[in-house]
Amino acid sequence: MEQNDLRDLYIDELRDLYDAETRLIKALPKMAEAATSAQLRSGFEEHLAQTRGHVQRIEEIFNELGEKAKGKKCKGMQGLVSEGEDLMGDFEGDVLDAALISAAQRVEHYEIAAYGTVRAFANILGDKEAATLLEQTLEEEKETDRKLTELASSINFEAAPGAATTEGSIENRRGRAAGA
Repeated sequence: MEQNDLRDLYIDELRDLYDAETRLIKALPKMAEAATSAQLRSGFEEHLAQTRGHVQRIEEIFNELGEKAKGKKCKGMQGLVSEGEDLMGDFEGDVLDAALISAAQRVEHYEIAAYGTVRAFANILGDKEAATLLEQTLEEEKETDRKLTELASSINFEAAPGAATTEGSIENRRGRAAGA
């Protein structure tokens, strides 16, 4: 059935996000368990709690719209989670942590794009309460991405060959990477 109404698209996108977030609730504990960095593990566990809140917000929006809270298979998130799972089997140690950050940032960027879009739809449709909830989630996703970038600034250098040597110290590598 063809749909030509922005509200229908909005609901369809919310269903996609709902499925994406529920997939993440299943994937994040695996990522946390695989992480060798205590900070990264803690970050995944913290984001799991946030993600549960994201699901609750979407459910609240569905309720306000008079719609049943149900997901629509999110092929994008399915692919991102699958790629992340593949990485967990291919690497170990600091390199695994770098791979997990890479996979997690792809997920965050996908979510940032999706939440920005549905927030815009909510605003256009005059659903200010939903727009506020979606903005809150969007900001949390951006903050998670910033935290991952910060963790990557040390973990990626630790994963580089020779990172444990004096000559290959993190500080020396950072200076070379910055062009110093």
